[in-house]
Amino acid sequence: MLELDLDSAAATEALGARLADGLTPGCVLYLSGDLGAGKTTLTRGLLRALGHRGTVKSPTFTLVEPYQLNGWRLFHWDLYRLADPEELEYLGLRDQIDGEAVLLIEWPEHGPGELPPADLEVTLGYAGEGRICRLEPRSPSGQALLAGLINVTL
Repeated sequence: MLELDLDSAAATEALGARLADGLTPGCVLYLSGDLGAGKTTLTRGLLRALGHRGTVKSPTFTLVEPYQLNGWRLFHWDLYRLADPEELEYLGLRDQIDGEAVLLIEWPEHGPGELPPADLEVTLGYAGEGRICRLEPRSPSGQALLAGLINVTL
């Protein structure tokens, strides 16, 4: 487990970019934290590091936003408004669990029993004007992502 202090939105985006550096196909990242804690900001940093130049908004109303970037297939999920975890079947989640697509899942606690296991759990919380980020690996891929962040200054 690693805890980082993030003093700004730019630091949160920089962490996302660092995560992109160690990303491997099929990675699943759970992104947890209160509303406005920085889950989408972290995702924005990750996507920009992989070459995305457009806006990155939380898929609160669409539930999922797909991205095709330089050979990467990523899906940014926001389960905050999910009424029933079984809805994920109708939304095509199972088709994305193919060992190649990267899944970034906000509010994973809203999808119990339907989500693939996380490689890395990222929890963002408020710390004064900044944020605190806890990263917990749950697989060898998650361990490798975390190893790439050791001794990082954001």
